[in-house]
Amino acid sequence: MPDDKPLTRDQAYLLKLARTRMPYGKHQGMLLVELPEPYVVWMARQGFPKSELGKMLAIVHEIKVNGLEYLFEKIR
Repeated sequence: MPDDKPLTRDQAYLLKLARTRMPYGKHQGMLLVELPEPYVVWMARQGFPKSELGKMLAIVHEIKVNGLEYLFEKIR
């Protein structure tokens, strides 16, 4: 993303998602986008938290199960 243009809201959220770390549990400190897919799938079955973190984990789940991890390659 060029530095001379302001980010759109979607781009800014994608960047936030790429930089957010898991705040608790076995994978504490790991970037959300780097969480193991089986863990994210397990969390989806358990139900994501009703919070911003839950919303972000749901997006990560969709990205992982649809093979879209490449979206984060250049912005990590």
